Amino acid sequence: MSEEENKKLIRRFIDEVINTGNIDNIENFIAPDYTEIHEGKRYQVGIEGAKEHITGVRQTYPDLKLTIENQIAEGEWVATCIVARGTHKGVWAGIKPTGKVLTYTGVNINKIVDGLIIEHGGAANLLGPLIDAGAVKVV
Repeated sequence: MSEEENKKLIRRFIDEVINTGNIDNIENFIAPDYTEIHEGKRYQVGIEGAKEHITGVRQTYPDLKLTIENQIAEGEWVATCIVARGTHKGVWAGIKPTGKVLTYTGVNINKIVDGLIIEHGGAANLLGPLIDAGAVKVV
């Protein structure tokens, strides 16, 4: 796939799966050997793990919406700058629901092979939402 097609795949995944919570067609986006990278460690979670992750996030933030601010692609890699916004209605990182609308920025890095996302990692600026949720106190 071309770099533009790879960027389009990520945009469609965000619009059709993450922003709706509809995991019925996730196989059109996620490879069977899909791997997530967190803090330098690789976790092969596959399609079922991706479904569980999205379902869990949507339980915490049922109205979650990611907005794409920018994308850069090089070869198989796509970097997507996002703004995420959702109402905190479920337990998050041990924090009881606050009912507050939380917003954070982040960068998702995805590797696409044969038209499917095979690897995902990235970073999110969560300090602001943690302060807003009352989990972190600034003195």
